Amino acid sequence: MIAPRARANTARAAAASATPFVFAALAAFAMLAAAQEQAPGKPDLERALQVSQAAIGRPLGDYLLQDRLHRTVRIADYRGKPLVISFVYTSCFEVCPTGTQFLARAVRSARAALGDSSFNVLTVGFNQPFDAPDSMAAFARQNGISDAAWEFVGADQKIVQSLTADLGFTYYRTPRGFDHLIQVSIVDAKGVVFTQIYGDTFELPMLVGPLKDLLSGQAVRRGGYDGLWNKVKLFCTVYDPATGQYRFSYTIFVELFAGLTFLGALGFFYIRERRRSQRAGLLG
Repeated sequence: MIAPRARANTARAAAASATPFVFAALAAFAMLAAAQEQAPGKPDLERALQVSQAAIGRPLGDYLLQDRLHRTVRIADYRGKPLVISFVYTSCFEVCPTGTQFLARAVRSARAALGDSSFNVLTVGFNQPFDAPDSMAAFARQNGISDAAWEFVGADQKIVQSLTADLGFTYYRTPRGFDHLIQVSIVDAKGVVFTQIYGDTFELPMLVGPLKDLLSGQAVRRGGYDGLWNKVKLFCTVYDPATGQYRFSYTIFVELFAGLTFLGALGFFYIRERRRSQRAGLLG
């Protein structure tokens, strides 16, 4: 494959650190050079990464897709929540299943941290007409995906080409099937590409971090009690490297209680001393 199969890096839409992305590009470029020694003329990985990065900030078109039950769905149906998009071809016997199963574990952890219905997931079959609804349904079953907010879809080849172009996803046919950039795209609630994640495995914060940022922004915009509470929950959800999972941290509440207690004590002593001074003045 033309994407790195070790630790992956995500690139932020605006002001992310460039160092992890540079390391990912260098590692991927080294893999490409080795591959090109065996198969000259393959597309340039560096160019594929540039195309992928250029998609950040790009709005997706409202394309018509078909889900596993042959129902028509639109990209616009998924607006209002963050959307995670991956690409597979169903005849792939190694990389696509491995990447999908890892993504499933990451999605479960993200839902545990952010809420079961906080975001949607879409896996698109790009090998048309073979990645038809029945094939996508079988692929989902074979990989144990039963998430109600995760749909597997196919589409007309022209639509697939347009959607992959919008998302900066590169793939090309080989004698053994396809080689493609191993990419997961995170799209914001308005349908704009927010960030990209590369590799068939990656650190959990690569997925949860951007989703948390997007959901925090939505909570702020909503306002009111629900928005405030969602913001507090998101702010207090932290990654624990020891367990590799996210958890709700009560530290902020402990610190807040301690701070309020301290301020209350100061206020109490100030008022008591002031009253004593007033009494002493009256007696004098």
